[in-house]
Amino acid sequence: MYMSSTRILILGVLLDGPLHGYEVRRRLELMGTHHWANVAYGSIYHGLGKMADEGLLERVEEGKGGKTVYGLTDTGRAEFMRGLLSHWWEVKPIVDPFQVALTFMNRLSQAELTSAMEARAVQLRFSIEMVTRAIGGKQAYGAPPHIDECLRLNILQLQAQLTWVEEAAGKVRRGELP
Repeated sequence: MYMSSTRILILGVLLDGPLHGYEVRRRLELMGTHHWANVAYGSIYHGLGKMADEGLLERVEEGKGGKTVYGLTDTGRAEFMRGLLSHWWEVKPIVDPFQVALTFMNRLSQAELTSAMEARAVQLRFSIEMVTRAIGGKQAYGAPPHIDECLRLNILQLQAQLTWVEEAAGKVRRGELP
């Protein structure tokens, strides 16, 4: 059974000890998950409650300032390991809404498509710059060094897309695409 990345991230953060929802969110931010994982922060609180109901987590402390502190159970630790190894071994397609746009690029005029590609290239360059700046900085706040590798992978993926967009934009200008 497939386990969502959000569930693995939450369980993984709790490996170091019990936390309340806001602390889980802060740890995920420290890891830079907003650059490479689609974690809606509201889903953290929902996920904590649901996984507690499923026996993966336990409610260690409730009511203190309205915050519930969650800890990992043995079942939760086993599920984390199963999900973690599954994510290492399974190669899944990267789901990107941009590919929906590619599917219908022929519905745009050459001018619209060229403009859209140029705008995307600007956004990609900006994203690459922002993620590059984050490398090394997270360690000052306690993130482990391997977190930078997640950011480096993200940069390479963004650079690959930028290269493709620039090449495809040239084909559009020459009338070879769409």
